[in-house]
Amino acid sequence: MGRLIISGLTKKIKTKKHRKSMIGIIGGSGVYHFFETEKEKIVKTKYGDVKIKVADYKGKEIAFLARHGEKHSIAPHKINYRANILALKKIGIERILATTAVGSMNPDFKPGEFVLLKQFMDFTKKREYTLYDDRVVHVDLSEPYCPELREIVKKTAEEEKITLHEGVYVCTEGPRFETPAEIEMFRKMGGDVVSMTNVPEVIFAREAEICYCTIAMVTNMAAGITKKKLTHTEVKEIMNENMRNIRRLILKSIEKIPKERHCECKNALEGAT
Repeated sequence: MGRLIISGLTKKIKTKKHRKSMIGIIGGSGVYHFFETEKEKIVKTKYGDVKIKVADYKGKEIAFLARHGEKHSIAPHKINYRANILALKKIGIERILATTAVGSMNPDFKPGEFVLLKQFMDFTKKREYTLYDDRVVHVDLSEPYCPELREIVKKTAEEEKITLHEGVYVCTEGPRFETPAEIEMFRKMGGDVVSMTNVPEVIFAREAEICYCTIAMVTNMAAGITKKKLTHTEVKEIMNENMRNIRRLILKSIEKIPKERHCECKNALEGAT
């Protein structure tokens, strides 16, 4: 069972007991399905109901959640991030591998390549930022992305010969794209890639004591980085190629994930209140 702090009390989240190791996948733009055979379930949380697909993969039970919905019908600023993370927690998920489509501000990070996020900068404005409405929780985010999962993904990318950079993610409110002036500011502050969804998802995962790791898929260069206008056809071609590689990278990584967690993500709430 996990802990959830509500109204000044530490209560237990009832989680379903599973014989198999449960791992969650959150799919971003372009990633709306993951397995050919999936069982659908609706998980109820205090923040709303969440649709999750469940499948078996090599002795592990995998839960897949489409962040934007199956038809990309939910805008970044309207995603129910709290319900999504609590739903995964409720069914017993202890680890999440997430994807997100990003624009690159780093000339070395090209469209079609991947970036393993190591830090983030938050420029959102109107979102909820904690699971705990009734008590102050100061969760530590010195390492916002699980070091154990990150190491597994890095080694897997090397073995599979998939280009994988490491970089700093900038999250904007959206749904509009950023201006060249904003991108220049983000670059000067140390940002490498930009999109609209990783915050507050990464925060909620840590507050729920879930190991969380994000693989960003570069689909285009950010505004002002290049004078070339990217067409829809080019983006679609890049996304299709990314889909083949991201699926391979995630599945091969899942095969390496040990049953027991050895990182500090599982103890994130210790000393946080």
